[in-house]
Amino acid sequence: MEWYQWLAIACLAVDIAGLIIHLTRLISLGKPKDLSHQKGDIVPSLMYAFSGAMSPTRKESAFLHIPTYIAGIFYHLGTFVSIFVFFFFLAQIAINEPIAQFIAGFLAIAVLCGFGILIKRMVIKRLRTLSNPDDYISNLLVTFFQLLTAAVLLHENWQPAYYIIVSILLVYIPLGKLKHAVYFFAARYHLGYFYGWRGVWPPKKI
Repeated sequence: MEWYQWLAIACLAVDIAGLIIHLTRLISLGKPKDLSHQKGDIVPSLMYAFSGAMSPTRKESAFLHIPTYIAGIFYHLGTFVSIFVFFFFLAQIAINEPIAQFIAGFLAIAVLCGFGILIKRMVIKRLRTLSNPDDYISNLLVTFFQLLTAAVLLHENWQPAYYIIVSILLVYIPLGKLKHAVYFFAARYHLGYFYGWRGVWPPKKI
C-alpha cells in the first residue's frame, strides 16, 4: 500500500474514535426527561419519526423547496455510495469497469447537486446570513470526495489526490457539522419521544 492509503487508514481510525466519543456522550445523557403526564405510546412515534415524518409532504422545509430536497437526496446518496466505494478501494477489490462507469456517472450528478446546494447557500441572502464557515467547508469536502471518487473509478492516477481529500474529510467529520451522521439519529429519537409522549405522533387518521 502507498503512503497516502496508510494516511487514510490512520485518519479513518481518528474519525471512528471521534464519532464513538460523540455517541458515548449522547448515550451517557440518557433518555429525555419529560415531567408532563404521558398521553401516548413512544414506540409507534419513534417508528414514525424515522419514516413518515421524514416524507417531504410532512416537512415544510421540503415541500416548499422540492428541487433542493431532491438535490439533497441525490447528494446524500452520492456520499453513501462514495463511502461504500472507499472501503472497496482500501480492500483493493476491483470494481467491474461498466459498474465503475455507472457509479462515476451517478456521482457526477451528486456532485452537481452538491455544488448547486452550495451556490444556493451563497446566492440567497437569507441562507447566506444563517451560514457559517463550517457549512461551506463541509459541503466542499464532501463534494470533492464524491468528485475524486468518480475520478479514481475512471482513472487510478487520481489516487493520491483522492486519498488526501479523504484523509482531510475523515479528520474533519467529528469536528464539524458532518458529525450529524451521529446526531441525526439522536435528534429523530428525541422528536419521536417528545411527540409520542404527548400522543401527537403518529398522526391520527381522520
